[in-house]
Amino acid sequence: MAMTLITTNTSSNAATSDFTSSIDSTYKLYIFKYYDVNPVTDNTHFSFQVNASGQSGYNEVMTTTAFRSYHAEDDGSNALEYEAGHDQAQGTSFQVLGINMGNGGDESCAGELHLFNPSNTTYVKHFYGRSNAHWHNDVSGEWHTAGYINVTAAITGVQFKMTSGNMDAVIKMYGVG
Repeated sequence: MAMTLITTNTSSNAATSDFTSSIDSTYKLYIFKYYDVNPVTDNTHFSFQVNASGQSGYNEVMTTTAFRSYHAEDDGSNALEYEAGHDQAQGTSFQVLGINMGNGGDESCAGELHLFNPSNTTYVKHFYGRSNAHWHNDVSGEWHTAGYINVTAAITGVQFKMTSGNMDAVIKMYGVG
């Protein structure tokens, strides 16, 4: 299947990166690819939430799961771990896509979020995300999250932000089909 670039958001010292148009029934899969996400605040997380049609506030109900792997530059630590502290069970918080990000010039996050059939009005909306980040403590960390947005209304907006402070980022939205 072909990927079609729909839009690109380039943020500089911005609180959020919002996608509020062109999420419709044209595609059954939307992929958000993010590059060079660099927070202003050290040791913070990159996250997302959605709005359903007719709603506001980016606070839709989600059930999610997350795990990570990491390896320190000095070979002092490494692991593969389930992340219960970043799961949601019918929560309305922003879902973390990348953790522990540093704000140094050489520290950033890159990855992608897949959102399935957001315009469907019969079923919940499934998603998964995968990221790699240079953490604040010189660690390479890979993050995986997945779940469903527990609404049957169409999703019409996606917002990305840091859990603390502003960010620089390039985020591209693609339609697949």
